Amino acid sequence: MTNQPVVLITGASSGIGAASAKLFAGAGYRVVLAARRVELLETLVQEITALGGEAAAISADVSSLPSINHMVQAALDAYGQIDVLLNNAGFGRLKWLEELDPEGDIAAQIEVNLMGVIQTTRAVLPHMLARKSGHIVNMASMASFIGTPTLTIYAASKYAVRGFTEALRREVGVFGIRASGIYPGGVKTEFEAHTQAFRKTGITTPKALQLSPEDVARAVLGVVRKGRSRSVVMPGIMWASIWLNRLVPWFNDWVIERTFTRPERGL
Repeated sequence: MTNQPVVLITGASSGIGAASAKLFAGAGYRVVLAARRVELLETLVQEITALGGEAAAISADVSSLPSINHMVQAALDAYGQIDVLLNNAGFGRLKWLEELDPEGDIAAQIEVNLMGVIQTTRAVLPHMLARKSGHIVNMASMASFIGTPTLTIYAASKYAVRGFTEALRREVGVFGIRASGIYPGGVKTEFEAHTQAFRKTGITTPKALQLSPEDVARAVLGVVRKGRSRSVVMPGIMWASIWLNRLVPWFNDWVIERTFTRPERGL
């Protein structure tokens, strides 16, 4: 069916990206999967096609502008349109700032988490503007609202994604293009395995608040189906933490210092 909408998903090889790909395919979307690990993308393509869906895999590195441009053009060559862009690629290094490598940890997080979102959006936008339709969904984090120790660079990148999404929404809404931000708390994905974090305190997201990749994928599909530009904080109870941080930041400082920073620093 040539009238089937098309979704382009970055960071689609695992976790939220892979879960979103399956969900969108099940909802009748043609899915373009983009990531560096092509072998995982090919496996996912096989899973989707076996269930009657349509998908294509593209090798892409969102820290490289030529790779981004190739990815977008390949998606357009394959299906002729991009109706939804899910900027999902991202990673974090959870260490004290002085321990972060200037290139591999600091610059790389900014390149992937922020510049990758901006440049991919910019590459897709002319196509959406020409059609006067489209939906851009940026995967952010609760770190977009609350900065915590060892997340300095990750939080900086995600705060910036939130600002970018808000400004973009106000730029392109007049053309019938939507821009939404998804702000999940802890999600059970590969993310934690790549953070290189070591916790003396063992502090982590309580199980009751942990999300699955499928939970987040459903939120993404939900905002697209509703056709609304909005911010989705997950789980919803986390709005209480956001407002607490805004209204009494000194209290958050006090709690975090005593329960996390001092014990982790050995003070």
